[in-house]
Amino acid sequence: MKRRYMTSFALILLLISLLAACNTAQNDPDAQGDQPVTEQVVTVVVTSETDQTETKTVTQIVEVTATLPPEEVDAMNMVTMEINHGAEPPSLDPSIATDATSVNVITNIFVGLTRFDAQADVEPWAATDWTLSEDGRTYTFKLRDDLSWVYRNPSTGEIEEVRPLTAADFEYGIKRTLNPETASDYAYVLYAIEGAEAYNTADPEAEDFADVEAAVGVTAVDDTTLDVTFADPIGYGPAIMGMWITYAQPAETIEEWGEGWTEAGRIVTSGAYTLELWNHNAELDLIKNPMYFEADDVQIDRIKGAMITEDSTAMSLYESGGLDITNAPLADLDRIRADETLNQELNIAPTTCTYYYGFVNNKPPTDDPLVRKALSAAIDRTSLIDNVTKGGQLPAHSFAPPGIFGNVADDMSVGGWMVMDNYADQLAQAQAWMEEAGYPNGEGLELLIMHNTSEAHAAIAQAIQAMWAEAFPLGNVTIENQEWGVFLDTIAPDAPIEEKPNVYRLGWCADYPDQNNWVNDVFNSASGNNSAMYSNPDFDALVEAAAIEPDQEKRLEMYKEAETLLVDTDAAIAPIYYFTTVQMRKPYMTNVIVAPAGGNPWYQYTMDWEAKKEATGQ
Repeated sequence: MKRRYMTSFALILLLISLLAACNTAQNDPDAQGDQPVTEQVVTVVVTSETDQTETKTVTQIVEVTATLPPEEVDAMNMVTMEINHGAEPPSLDPSIATDATSVNVITNIFVGLTRFDAQADVEPWAATDWTLSEDGRTYTFKLRDDLSWVYRNPSTGEIEEVRPLTAADFEYGIKRTLNPETASDYAYVLYAIEGAEAYNTADPEAEDFADVEAAVGVTAVDDTTLDVTFADPIGYGPAIMGMWITYAQPAETIEEWGEGWTEAGRIVTSGAYTLELWNHNAELDLIKNPMYFEADDVQIDRIKGAMITEDSTAMSLYESGGLDITNAPLADLDRIRADETLNQELNIAPTTCTYYYGFVNNKPPTDDPLVRKALSAAIDRTSLIDNVTKGGQLPAHSFAPPGIFGNVADDMSVGGWMVMDNYADQLAQAQAWMEEAGYPNGEGLELLIMHNTSEAHAAIAQAIQAMWAEAFPLGNVTIENQEWGVFLDTIAPDAPIEEKPNVYRLGWCADYPDQNNWVNDVFNSASGNNSAMYSNPDFDALVEAAAIEPDQEKRLEMYKEAETLLVDTDAAIAPIYYFTTVQMRKPYMTNVIVAPAGGNPWYQYTMDWEAKKEATGQ
């Protein structure tokens, strides 16, 4: 009897085990990781040979496989790069954006006719090739036939094709940038196009407004052919057509949503990525567009972007494995160089950018060129680089850096007094100019320096404040910082003069590698980037003539004269240094491209994904 009872009970336990195994088999067979163990309590009834029954409670140990939702499994397998945008992008609208934070994102979610390779040479992008008319004015761009607009459905996460992208979308995008109702601060860059300035400055209420628009030299001949006619022959037409303000734009989406068309869940895009998430002032994430024509070459599936203003906070996150790339904080450079591991992750390279202090030329006391020259001469650029920025930057005495056609970075006859070998001589010259301006030792001098929120910009401002305090001890120099978007609004050319500082910090990086993009696009008196409010008719005439001068040697001479007026004679700005990128990159980042012009092409970055997962414990 005892033996029969035990045999029956063993059979029941076997049945329970089989049931548990069947239950486990229903879970995802591809799930990874250790299986959690749980206890399963089962009540059974055992009948003996004498028809006596007994109730037994059995505790069975079984393994249960956890199953994640499919979208979470997909996310875990996506090659993901984590970056820091550094600030909230003011706009993802190609017609509106003017800052690097915005343009970096725009470059990766939209396509242009052309782009720049690592050597700053123009290459085809959405266009396959182009030809130039005999008179040198009309470029005919032939487009690919596999371009498309896509939409990411926020409910399902699916990326859907909306329709093909055609030449008409480029015509619409360029004309929308020029439309005065768009109020693009960068529209003037396209004034080289025939009829562009007349359209951008026209009255939308005028009876002939439609005719003025039709006269703009941009025409979609058919779905894959775009003609762009310039007012005069220029050799850098294809470079201008690589700027984000000329990108194709989706008319239907813009007309449906108006100014809010770039929000996640609304935006329609054409580039390597599309917008996955935009949690304003916190996070902006991109996800790969599988319908992008070069999708097979895009290795990184997702870009998660934080918006951390302070470099020190971003560095802490980088060191803990939360960022793959970040700027190296100025305050940490000595520690980084001394650390065997971090030193190997520090990357410094020259780039086509210039850091400068702009003077508001129509606000006292910086409305006096002698005051401006004195302030510029009193900046010890070498000391600033050696003791503050520490990134191998070069002291600047001109606006355009090396690598730009028409730059005078190696010509000390232009602004050489800003970078004297003996700073004591430079300081003496600064004090003499300030006294001549009527402020001996700075007496009566009141100045406000403004910068956007950043530890690096704050450190530079404090160093320059100290230099000016030493040079002009009776003056008073204060510092104020503002969030990036607010700062740009404050220093905009059309902002109220009473709200502007005397001195502001900015950097300028190449949109295309020609001096026209520097002296003309920034400091022509009509420029939307002319926060200095610099106005000199001779300068304007010079840079406008240089833009269309066919003799390249003569253009070089004209640009030298323009730089002389800007930074030397009029001292509208104080160039401080020619940039380097000072960046921390994890060892598993295998290809990182710092764009020589325009936004950084994240879609061309690569990483060793398995190495990252191992390094971060995934």
